[in-house]
Amino acid sequence: MNLFDLSGRTAIVTGGNQGIGFAIAEGLARQGAHIVIANRRADQGSAAAQRLQSEGLTAEAVEADVSDGASVERMVATVLERHGRIDILVNSAAVIVRKPIEDLTEEEWQYVMDVNVKGTFLCCRDVGRHMITRRSGKIINLSSNVSQVIQPLRSVYAVSKAAVSHLTRALAVEWATYGVNVNAVAPGPTVTDFNRRYLEEHPLDRQKAEASIPMARLGAPQDHVGAAIFLASDASNYVTGQTILVDGGSTLM
Repeated sequence: MNLFDLSGRTAIVTGGNQGIGFAIAEGLARQGAHIVIANRRADQGSAAAQRLQSEGLTAEAVEADVSDGASVERMVATVLERHGRIDILVNSAAVIVRKPIEDLTEEEWQYVMDVNVKGTFLCCRDVGRHMITRRSGKIINLSSNVSQVIQPLRSVYAVSKAAVSHLTRALAVEWATYGVNVNAVAPGPTVTDFNRRYLEEHPLDRQKAEASIPMARLGAPQDHVGAAIFLASDASNYVTGQTILVDGGSTLM
């Protein structure tokens, strides 16, 4: 028996068009899952799905703005109409604003919280209703190492990811009796399309980050795939409410 086999399962990956989200989508697909990439930019979602299809993997795209309740509701309805089930949800969609907290505007604060926290809540709620009815499902939220430690200029992002980790624990308690496992993966500093330009323009920040990591390097999107496969598979059937740090040991220092 292959505990990590995901054949026949349908997985929604929000923000799966790039970075860690795409790497996880590809990893789940390689284990046999059918991937639905949910992205607010339809062209980017379709392009990511086509990349997976070109590798011989099964994937499609659905347009969705996770910060909008009606959009999330349509996404879930579309996937259920097409496939009749949702076995796995990966909440990877996220945004960040980097600036001193005294310069942070109310609009910037709300923008980050709407996508990172409200978006995770809406997707969990609407997919969770289906999973509760089926009494089965795996939800994986993308948190961050800054849910536990603080890095300069990332105040609202850190608060939002701490909320994601706590929401993960709350849902795990409420939904355990329905056979729904809710966990989170918390990446450490990782080089993605999301932050590559920032790291190139701020080499001292990159050096400081690398110096704070016992493994002495920043992560790559692929570093987070194994944890996601574990949490999506039968190998984690007795694991719920956990935030698994995949950070090269950065929270140890």
